[in-house]
Amino acid sequence: MKDRKRTMWGYLFITPQLIGLLCFSLIPVIYAIVLSFMEWNGFGDKHFVGFANYITQFKDHVFWKSIINTLYYMILTIPVGIALSLILAIALNRIRGKNIYRVFYFMPVVTSMVSIAVIWMWLLNGKFGILNQLLSVVGITGPDWLTDTQWVMVSIAMLSIWASVGYNMVIFLAGLQGIPNSYYEAAEIDGARPFQKFRYITFPMVSPTTFFITIMSIIGSFQVFDQAYVMTNGGPAKASYTIVYHIFHQGFEKFDMGLASSASVILFVIILAFTLIQFKLQKRWVHYED
Repeated sequence: MKDRKRTMWGYLFITPQLIGLLCFSLIPVIYAIVLSFMEWNGFGDKHFVGFANYITQFKDHVFWKSIINTLYYMILTIPVGIALSLILAIALNRIRGKNIYRVFYFMPVVTSMVSIAVIWMWLLNGKFGILNQLLSVVGITGPDWLTDTQWVMVSIAMLSIWASVGYNMVIFLAGLQGIPNSYYEAAEIDGARPFQKFRYITFPMVSPTTFFITIMSIIGSFQVFDQAYVMTNGGPAKASYTIVYHIFHQGFEKFDMGLASSASVILFVIILAFTLIQFKLQKRWVHYED
């Protein structure tokens, strides 16, 4: 009787979360999958069209352009972002007052991405932006960051790295603080150098943390939208036109909810595939402490 009462209270406490998961996640996902087989403008009647929406997406060069742009953004942001976060975490782990620095680095994470994007639009302005002004001091002529097709995605990637480095750094810092000092003391007795300590102790011990950050970074990279929408509106020449921007354009500018839903389902499958591949490959490089 006592165990049954505890179980009842346990289910009672998780009920609000389950209701939220059901109403705002599971039901919308199922509805989007159903809607991907329909033709609907968001107001009138729905008409079943089978796989026509998916065929239209795969034949659309703009859709493939959005996939390529998103993958390019992911390549730009994930390696640099993870490496920079780990370096900052290692540096902060060795100094005093790390909590103060942690707050400063984490502030962009809790700041609205729209506000950040507006500020960076001024920083990256090709004519009077601060970044180009600083480059001119050392004799470098900066490009038109947001209007040049070769630099626009790099510009968005720089903003995203700056905005997310604090979040990843805090997670890395938590992982670093979980490494026993006895490992480093033993390595010092054996004459290990700093790089050897990092290679054989630090990186293997934080590999589970790195794996988690990699998975979350991949998911976040495929969902990039705010930066491109505010700073470039998908341009120039759709050079910053991402997959989520494509979904937004189809659903809320062209009012073709069927095409938007089919693109959403495709995005879900792509993210799922990348996640499963990472879980498969993590056995080779992720080391869990026994």
